[in-house]
Amino acid sequence: MRAAPVVDGAIAGAVGSAVLNVVSYLDMVVRARPASSTPEETARRLAGLAHVDLGPEDRAANRRSGLGPLLGYGTGVAAGVAFGLLAARKRIPLPVAAGLLGGGVMATTDGSMTALKVTDPRSWGRSGWVADLVPHLAYGMAAAATWNRLRPPSRRGR
Repeated sequence: MRAAPVVDGAIAGAVGSAVLNVVSYLDMVVRARPASSTPEETARRLAGLAHVDLGPEDRAANRRSGLGPLLGYGTGVAAGVAFGLLAARKRIPLPVAAGLLGGGVMATTDGSMTALKVTDPRSWGRSGWVADLVPHLAYGMAAAATWNRLRPPSRRGR
């Protein structure tokens, strides 16, 4: 296996993750909505399942504040790597790649948070779904566009 698709996928996933965060923060500015507590709660639940002591509550809260976003970046980068392995030898049209990347990350994050009982998507209203869907679509578009930009025509597959 060549390392280039893995590295290019990781870079694409990191760019997509940054764009997802920018879009989420813009939504907070435009709608004056508070930050989501789900990343920190996910970190809390995962630490509990792994029997990891995050320290006294004041320090644990700070650690969860850092771990939550890091989990998101890790998911985004991992999705980029997986896509890089999938797309290394085939050309995937940009809209399909964006849908695979954005939809895959959304399904992974929402699915894991549902399994951890952090959230229940069945209870989300339309604005909740839009607030989740739009940043993930932005992730997918940014990651797919970055992947295409990093892969010269000779390395994009046939």
